[in-house]
Amino acid sequence: MAEGVPCGNLDEQIVRRLWWAALDILQEQILLPMNLKKGLWLASPLPALYEQKLLDQLQGWAWIPETFTFNHSSNAGLLPPSSIRTIHSKNFSNSRRFRRLNLRKEDGNDPLLIIITEEVQIAIALEGKAGERNLIMRSDPEALTDVLTLLDQRLDLEKPEQAKEIRDSLEDLGQLKSNEDIGKIFWPLLSSRLAGFTSSINIQTFQDHEKPESLDIQVNREIPFLEALTHEIKTPLSTIRTLIRSLLRRNDFPEVVVSRLKEIDVECTEQIDRFGLIFNALELERNQAKKSALERIDLGNILEMLFPVWEKQLHRRGLKLDLDITPDLPSVLSDPQRLELMLGGLIDRNTRGIEPGGVLLLELRPAGHRLKLKISVNFSHSNYRIEDSENDISNNSDLGTVLSWNPNTGSLQLTQAATQRLLESLGGRLTHRRDRGLTIFFPTADTP
Repeated sequence: MAEGVPCGNLDEQIVRRLWWAALDILQEQILLPMNLKKGLWLASPLPALYEQKLLDQLQGWAWIPETFTFNHSSNAGLLPPSSIRTIHSKNFSNSRRFRRLNLRKEDGNDPLLIIITEEVQIAIALEGKAGERNLIMRSDPEALTDVLTLLDQRLDLEKPEQAKEIRDSLEDLGQLKSNEDIGKIFWPLLSSRLAGFTSSINIQTFQDHEKPESLDIQVNREIPFLEALTHEIKTPLSTIRTLIRSLLRRNDFPEVVVSRLKEIDVECTEQIDRFGLIFNALELERNQAKKSALERIDLGNILEMLFPVWEKQLHRRGLKLDLDITPDLPSVLSDPQRLELMLGGLIDRNTRGIEPGGVLLLELRPAGHRLKLKISVNFSHSNYRIEDSENDISNNSDLGTVLSWNPNTGSLQLTQAATQRLLESLGGRLTHRRDRGLTIFFPTADTP
């Protein structure tokens, strides 16, 4: 793949950030919008894909060192960031299982990801010695054919049955359509993503430090830092979850071990979702003029689909969840995946202070040309007091335009303003009344 590519001049830290950004761009902005139905992926030294939709549709093979230690600092930076669009209703174990292949020590740990589908074929990798590192992207048929031929020859010697399975999968795709525009799309998208990450590192004129900075300057410094922090936190969580789910496929563990692994999986998913929501808010702050692409959705159906997930989440904290939906409601306009994270975040936020025995009630009702979603606590079933809720909110300390921190619960969450803006971008309007919980209004899809 590196043949004919100029030698790089990047250090390890920078090239790993390039790798993370490339994984984001490839999955979120190139592959997912194509709505792929079948294909295959090959990766090393870890399964680099993390988007659930892609894992469900594509067959995968990953070369992984037999004694690989995922928490080793020299390998941690190669792990992929997590998806911000986690689909709760699907479990990783239900997706097509990727096959694990052995990576020899002499192969090294430079990451490689190859995607082959009928519509797009692309490979990305890191290469080069220290101080001369480089990110390589190839989508030309010649380079990809050479890479696949080398991999096939290797597998034919070590795992002939896997080599045949990959060949059969490639043949099943039929005639491949080479897309020469991938390179034209990939590099500008990557440049834009990197420019966003580093927008706070600009040459600035000397300022009088006694003068307060403008809000715009504060936001420009805050957003890139929080985006980078979000990636750094989600990366190990995503790795742990991937490992846990690979272990859960085995059937030789005692029941107590399986139970603990499932608990770890759930905890990781909840934290990944929390930071996914934060990332959505950060993205909105950076691109306030950019509107979300909204579509018609059945909000009642989404609530019913997610109810079992939320119910289990609250059950672990000794809480109960009730759902009351008026039948035959009209559709609303929203972004279902981002709305899912938003609603999960609101449920988490509004149950932090509820003691065991409390009941959270979700009510979806018609309200003229809108639907009204009310999130409230049934206090008669809980020791939780209304004044505790108000004190909890008033004790929040805003850390900036996006995040606030509650010293009483130790929880990090979106500010009220960021929550309101994010909901508005999803088609909703939030109202918060003392003693009455939260109410979100969604205009129906046919509202003029």
